[in-house]
Amino acid sequence: MDTTSLFQYFPELSDKQKEQYNQLKDLYLDWNSKINVISRKDMEHFYEHHVLHSLAIAKYYELLPGMKVMDLGTGGGFPGIPLAIMFPQTEFYLIDGTGKKIKVVNAVKDAIGLENVVAEQKRAEEVKDKFDVITGRAVMTLPEIANLAGNKLRIRGDVEAGGIIYLKGGDLTEEFNSLGRYWKHKKAIISKWFKEEYFVEKYVVHLY
Repeated sequence: MDTTSLFQYFPELSDKQKEQYNQLKDLYLDWNSKINVISRKDMEHFYEHHVLHSLAIAKYYELLPGMKVMDLGTGGGFPGIPLAIMFPQTEFYLIDGTGKKIKVVNAVKDAIGLENVVAEQKRAEEVKDKFDVITGRAVMTLPEIANLAGNKLRIRGDVEAGGIIYLKGGDLTEEFNSLGRYWKHKKAIISKWFKEEYFVEKYVVHLY
């Protein structure tokens, strides 16, 4: 997949946004040669596996101007960086426990001129702020992310107000059953928006 295919899914993108997405692969290729933030083999599928996968969240939920979003365990900046390009009026806070990954995130966001992103090496337990939405992808189980991030949400129990929006794959029945009665949940299969085979059995999961 190249950006031409990516842009077909998002015809509303501005020229500036398209240029920012266009710059991403070369920037990550360059940084990946110094600091391995994406598996070398996976770089062949960069726009499909990383950028488009991240943007499934944008298809599911519109992040509004002024909202505060924390991307927990952002790694090299996913889904945070693609979402920050998509929603330039939304505030993004990207954290990861690995300093070299945050170094890459900061270099990429500076290179493409993303002014709505702050990225820091930090653990979730150290974060004191509250957020409208918390994002992430497949780093931990749903009960783990709920326990870790639940107290960082500004509002709980209101689907419209945000919540934890997480990218996961496979059979999630057991994880949903283990969440506990205080959490409501929804899921949307990504293949309803994107036709690529990679997205079969991959979901946007919403905990609130």
